[in-house]
Amino acid sequence: MTAIGDRGPATTDRPGEPCGPGGPGEPGESGKPGGLDVRHLPSYSFGQGSLMWWSTMGLMLIEGTVFAIGVMMYFYLRGVASVWPIDAVPPALRWGTLNTAVLLLSLWPNQMAKRAADRQDRRCARRWLAVCVAFSLVFLGVRALEFTTLNVSWHANAYGSVVWLLLGLHTTHLVTDTIDTTVLAVLLYKGPFEGKRFVDVSENALYWYFVVGSWLPIYAVIYLAPLG
Repeated sequence: MTAIGDRGPATTDRPGEPCGPGGPGEPGESGKPGGLDVRHLPSYSFGQGSLMWWSTMGLMLIEGTVFAIGVMMYFYLRGVASVWPIDAVPPALRWGTLNTAVLLLSLWPNQMAKRAADRQDRRCARRWLAVCVAFSLVFLGVRALEFTTLNVSWHANAYGSVVWLLLGLHTTHLVTDTIDTTVLAVLLYKGPFEGKRFVDVSENALYWYFVVGSWLPIYAVIYLAPLG
């Protein structure tokens, strides 16, 4: 989808500019080409035409690899340990399960914000971004309670370290995306505003899908694997 905003003015005749050889886009008498007028081209686009899209894809690939390494560490340690969890009971399911439900529900306002950004509707985009921020804050509040019910400290043993690592990594992603979403919401409400902010909102929504999707296997590892 090609954006229609932030587009430079159309080419117009200007007093004093030559219209013959040597004018814009035409070779001069010396045979050297003149300047190329690209003011009519859009300054931003959505999807694969956006550098931000490719940057987001690369970021998700890198971070997804880190999560995968963390999960492999968990099962490696579980395989070499004589008992699992080590000197601890499995974490309580209450807060982790509640947070999973909150994350899944947050997909709805996230998708609505993305749709509004794709159609370049500033009013709806900022409204749904505000809802997304509210969901993020609720999740972070419940996440703080999660850390209190792991039944093991991060330095107690290998089990505690890997569990805190997985939960801490995901929390870091949540904090950074909450800050990013808040900043975007403020820009859409207060400015300064540029049309390319719609691309930022769209790619931010794409990253939130990654945050939600990456949590589901981590939830299974932290809360369900010790029960097996």
